[in-house]
Amino acid sequence: MNRFIIKKYIDKLTKQDIINYIYKQNIELSPNEIDIIYYYIKNKYNEFLNGNDQNILIELKQKVSPKTYHILKDYYNTYKNKI
Repeated sequence: MNRFIIKKYIDKLTKQDIINYIYKQNIELSPNEIDIIYYYIKNKYNEFLNGNDQNILIELKQKVSPKTYHILKDYYNTYKNKI
């Protein structure tokens, strides 16, 4: 059931949704980092749900700033425990 709900949410997710979220959280990201995060959410979420997160996290670490990576990892760990 959770996977179905998550898939429906991600299907409707827009880049503007991400921008709005980071704004509300007082997080500063470059436009390129927003594009990267959006891509990974839209295209790699299933790998995260299946527990294949380490390779994706390594990829992200190479593509975003260290500060952004730390923020992403913190949020990932927080939400992973809720799923």
